Amino acid sequence: MGRAHEVRAKKIAQTNAAKSALYNRASKEIYLAAKSGVPDPNENLALRSAIEKWKAQHVTRDVIDRAIDKAKSKDAAAFVAGRYEGFGPGGVAIMVDTLTDNEKRAFAAVRACFTHHGGKVGNSGSAAFNFVRMGVLSFDCNKNADEIEEDLIFNNEIDVQSVDQDENTFVIQVTPNDLNRARDAIMKDFGVGEDDFSTCEVTYIPTGDTVKVTDEDKAKIENLIEDMDEIEDVQAVYHNAEL
Repeated sequence: MGRAHEVRAKKIAQTNAAKSALYNRASKEIYLAAKSGVPDPNENLALRSAIEKWKAQHVTRDVIDRAIDKAKSKDAAAFVAGRYEGFGPGGVAIMVDTLTDNEKRAFAAVRACFTHHGGKVGNSGSAAFNFVRMGVLSFDCNKNADEIEEDLIFNNEIDVQSVDQDENTFVIQVTPNDLNRARDAIMKDFGVGEDDFSTCEVTYIPTGDTVKVTDEDKAKIENLIEDMDEIEDVQAVYHNAEL
């Protein structure tokens, strides 16, 4: 059928694999959040946060509902959260969060990925100090940064850390405990729709300046992150490289 067909088929396979990995991560995190308390987002803040995080990444309602239904059943999967720290090419700090039913498998896969791309696994605490936990929201809105920041701080008592604006696109950082209240305030006060958030999650961001790397190391780091993301047990990968 020709080279063009082969390239197109490969791209479709890669897209399907990425979507499958995304749904797998979402399902496990939502399941664990639902299992940790009442399987109702109106009564379980952790579950609500997990749902909003993955909805912003276009995870379907069916995937979300099936994860919650699974949590309601008596067949409990024994997922264990893990964190591995290390360093990539150019001395870039990398932190990998896992959620797995087999810790040995998860660690072996993460370590192999580091090694394959010229990195190394470090001890606990060796890289984590380079990151801080933060609530992050991203959305489009026809307002200005000062107006949004003042509303969140003075009218809603949100602990806003930063507000960045690029034309009509905003990225707002708040303390993790204020993430859901900030989202609700933005929807109520500025008419932003529930599905208009491209990001709504608690994540980890670099504490200081990002690390500048060479073009060669940049390619290696990007490949490391891409391959790490494809590991079944990996939930998130954080780094402080300037890519």
